[in-house]
Amino acid sequence: MKPKQIPGVPIQKKGGFHDTEGTKQFEIVKIDSKFANLKERFFAINRWKEYCGNASADFKHFDASGDFVDRFPQKGDFIRIDIPGPGMIQAEGYDWVEILHLTHTDTERSESYMMMCRPSKEPNKPKGYIEHFYTASATSNMVISKEGNFLKSGIYGRNESPNFKVPFWDQIRNFLIAFGGIFGFGKMQWKILADGLLDFE
Repeated sequence: MKPKQIPGVPIQKKGGFHDTEGTKQFEIVKIDSKFANLKERFFAINRWKEYCGNASADFKHFDASGDFVDRFPQKGDFIRIDIPGPGMIQAEGYDWVEILHLTHTDTERSESYMMMCRPSKEPNKPKGYIEHFYTASATSNMVISKEGNFLKSGIYGRNESPNFKVPFWDQIRNFLIAFGGIFGFGKMQWKILADGLLDFE
């Protein structure tokens, strides 16, 4: 199976990938208001676990200086991820990604928002290791869209390879999580998020 060609999503070159999507149908007269609801949930990063339940990872939003924030995300912000299971020792149990891009596309037929994230160091530790189980070549590309009377949420992972440039025990942990991702365990987490964002009725 080949990765989907999604506008704005990087080309798959090496490592693993996944295309994880959820869709929901509404009455056409309600689609604009429902998309507004989805947009609000999508950009409320600190509430993602609330939308997705206890089986989900926990996500927290930080600004470029490493301060916790509760607002719409911006380019250069960070997301701290606490996935179920053991975390990185070096990062006190967390994984970190930086928000690289935020884009909005609006045409006659559809409207979408995309947030591209990449594994990163902690925002308040400019020197040191990438604090994530994937290398900095990986991206997670999160998209919400409306077309016709359908809403869609999707997470598209590209170029996912284990991060071994960390202390020994974190190497083992990163390999096990990345290995699990190859066999669909990571995709299960993203599926929980994709469906949870749409579960507002």
